[in-house]
Amino acid sequence: MPLVVNRAPVLTLWATVVAERLGHPADTALTLGRAVSWSAARVKARNIGRDERQADRDADTPALAVVHVTAPVLLLGKMIRLFPNADGELRAADGDQPAYPAGVQRNLGNAFGDRLAEARAAMKELAARYDPAELNRIGFRLYERFRPDIPLGSPGWGAKAALEIDKILSAT
Repeated sequence: MPLVVNRAPVLTLWATVVAERLGHPADTALTLGRAVSWSAARVKARNIGRDERQADRDADTPALAVVHVTAPVLLLGKMIRLFPNADGELRAADGDQPAYPAGVQRNLGNAFGDRLAEARAAMKELAARYDPAELNRIGFRLYERFRPDIPLGSPGWGAKAALEIDKILSAT
């Protein structure tokens, strides 16, 4: 049976796996994965005319109340801000607050269903083939090779398609 999913959770899971390969703790990696996926979605939305420009939104937004405590993390070509949670653990930003990894995990579970472990294992196998720095450098291109094929432009926005585990395992 094919695994049918839209691209956002696929990118979230892949970026999470890459973040873990780079040495980030699992909960931090989950929030980093979601941040990469959201960043890519915003870029796509602007490219197909479905979202206002970030600068336009920021013009009416007050400055962030919390300052990140580390240099932003570069993950798959995206710069991600980190904030400490109440326990001092670093999480990717969700607005001006640290993101919650449990919500990211729940969303992945909903998207992949009982095939989440299978998809994660294939992505981990692919990630393990590369030195972490090289993986981070080429990781988005690898994702583009195995992501679900959906229609281009606005018709593909939010569409689901088959994620082929064999394409993940054979990506180079």
